[in-house]
Amino acid sequence: MAATKASSSPALGLPPIRDGEPPLTHEDAARSVDRERVYSARKHSKRWKLLWLLVGPGILAMLGENDGPSMIAYASDGAQYGLGFFVPFIPLLFLMAYVCQEMCMRIGAVTHRGYGELVLQRLGKVWGWFGAGDLTLTNLVTLVAEFVSIRVGLAYFHLGAGVAVALGLALVVFTLSGGRYWRWERIVLGMALFNGLFLLAAILVKPDVGALARSLSFSPFPGGSFNTLLLLLASTIGATVTPWMIFFQQSASADKGMTPRDINHGRYDTAVGAVLAAIFGIGALVAGAALLTHNGTGIQGFAGAGFPEALKHVAGSAAGTVFALGLIEAGAVAILTISASTAYAAGECVGVSHSFNSSPRNAALFYAANIGVALIAAAVILIPGAPLLSIALNANVLATVLLPVSLVLMVMLANDKGLMGAWANKRSTNVIGIAVIAFVGLCGAAYGIDSFLQTVHLIPA
Repeated sequence: MAATKASSSPALGLPPIRDGEPPLTHEDAARSVDRERVYSARKHSKRWKLLWLLVGPGILAMLGENDGPSMIAYASDGAQYGLGFFVPFIPLLFLMAYVCQEMCMRIGAVTHRGYGELVLQRLGKVWGWFGAGDLTLTNLVTLVAEFVSIRVGLAYFHLGAGVAVALGLALVVFTLSGGRYWRWERIVLGMALFNGLFLLAAILVKPDVGALARSLSFSPFPGGSFNTLLLLLASTIGATVTPWMIFFQQSASADKGMTPRDINHGRYDTAVGAVLAAIFGIGALVAGAALLTHNGTGIQGFAGAGFPEALKHVAGSAAGTVFALGLIEAGAVAILTISASTAYAAGECVGVSHSFNSSPRNAALFYAANIGVALIAAAVILIPGAPLLSIALNANVLATVLLPVSLVLMVMLANDKGLMGAWANKRSTNVIGIAVIAFVGLCGAAYGIDSFLQTVHLIPA
């Protein structure tokens, strides 16, 4: 038998490739370089460098969820009810989000496969395509709301819808041009940290610290219209846990090349993201609470372009400016992460390359879906007379209604011992996960039933 020849790629530090084996792709090479840095940091016990190398998907999922509609929902909670029940409710919701996203990260690190791909392989085509359809619908509606958010923020500076569209699409194209998951992640991560503008806005309105501390006891409980309370409750839930987060973090963890050895650091990453998102979300609520005694019940008006302007008149131009800039940041980061989740799902379901490490030629569907879904959403906000405000207000509610199915499938994957082995869910994780699913489903159903009964005049409006 002839001797087997081997070639190597010394510049990349890759092992030799034997004849008859498929050559390493650019995606493989890029990921191996990233993994080599992780290996080196772990070998030399450089804990902080290791953490820096492994953070990303968790923080992006959580801060990406602090999008425009979410921050408007939090601010609307404050404008409607002031400092009370919703202040401790937001951290509780992000604790729920952590439980869900930890499962996504763990599945991605163990299997190296995205959510859509695994659902198709393990649970069948019906559920796989249903999950993809669920995601596409919620993502498209939410992306429209993100462009609305950017438009609202830019309107404060007297800039129109065309600028909002150009900014959002330019960011999508720019972040895709790096040809590496690592570069995309670091660019978006840097932008996401500006979600802290909402905390600055809260400081600028000079809140009553005593009232803020007292609200941690979940009191006072919000009163007023029961249907409005259910709407805000469903919208607030949809501001913290959504289908796109599940698709995104699991696929991003796989694209990053995470392994079971990285799971603890993935948990740190997800926990830090949850804590930051909760703090910044409370910041938006506190800023909105400054409007409580200034016609704060006018949620419809404040959720439009008048929200930063109203804050300016109540708390000064600095507060209004910072809140407007926060809305632009929140919408921009969410456009990037939500478009990415759509692209991951498209590639996974069709069975073609779906990685930021692949070139546009080798992953045409991935890049086309990423840009295409953003283009469709951008086109909607340019339609004269389109119900943009209604879309922005109901995007989170739609996510709440459609979320339980995605959560159930995720828990099933996390319990698949043939897939997860020793990393399958513990009983305590299942108990918490099932409780989260029941709670989300109950809140979404309650709002839907109450609204239906009002529509058919079985109960008073």
